[in-house]
Amino acid sequence: MATSQPKPLSPTAVQADEDGFIALKEMAADYKPANQTYTVQAVQALVDALSAAHEAEKLAGDALKAKRDAAVAAELAFHQAMLGVKEQVIAQYGKNSDQVASLGLKKKSEYRRPVRKTKATEVRNAA
Repeated sequence: MATSQPKPLSPTAVQADEDGFIALKEMAADYKPANQTYTVQAVQALVDALSAAHEAEKLAGDALKAKRDAAVAAELAFHQAMLGVKEQVIAQYGKNSDQVASLGLKKKSEYRRPVRKTKATEVRNAA
């Protein structure tokens, strides 16, 4: 039997529940529910658990942001190092070496040579 993940409540619904609990605490002197699951003390325990869960969620979110920032900084440092490595390989082995190609760069000889256009070629190509 597959169970579906429950959808979180809207902030409006949560705020309405919190407002209702404040009103419930005001009537706590004469509020005596038949089901003990719904006593003020039982609901207060759930409110405390909710507060702890929200706090843990915020701390985890802050930790995630910090880890993400650290990962981005590490990626940037690695990228900068690889750009420097490519420059050093070009300086050491030359622009047309196999080592340059092994880093994923094009050899100088792989680029197309520019073709000089003369007026005669332009006239022939136009016709």
